[in-house]
Amino acid sequence: MRVMVIVKASRESEAGQMPSRELLTEMGKFNEELVNAGVMLAGEGLHPTSRGKRVRFSGKDRTVIDGPFTETKELIAGYWIWKVGSIEEAVNWLKRAPFEDGDEVVITATAPGCFFHSPITSPTAGSAGFTGLMIAKRPGCLRCTSTA
Repeated sequence: MRVMVIVKASRESEAGQMPSRELLTEMGKFNEELVNAGVMLAGEGLHPTSRGKRVRFSGKDRTVIDGPFTETKELIAGYWIWKVGSIEEAVNWLKRAPFEDGDEVVITATAPGCFFHSPITSPTAGSAGFTGLMIAKRPGCLRCTSTA
């Protein structure tokens, strides 16, 4: 199964404060362990929301809101995508991560398959007239990997 491990933002991360060199070194070693074990598929830290935008949808209206966003409890400072046998395995890996007091991390399973397809199109290999856009081919998605 795949899980997303979400590192919640803090006042410090939103202020653009980098962790200590020691913590970054420890996290690098932890990431290396994850990669060597075949667990880590992806992962990145995120810039503070002062460099981001939020888009609010209301009917056909789209409102763009410039960061920063003040509610840090709802913000993300970084993430990993892990491949694990169970959510319990992910928890066991995460318990070994070098986080500091007060840090909070969420683990949640990703939805199986691919739900990025329009319900009104059914792309197949060699289909004439298909004008839609396939976002990504995902292993395990019957529509992404279908050749019929």
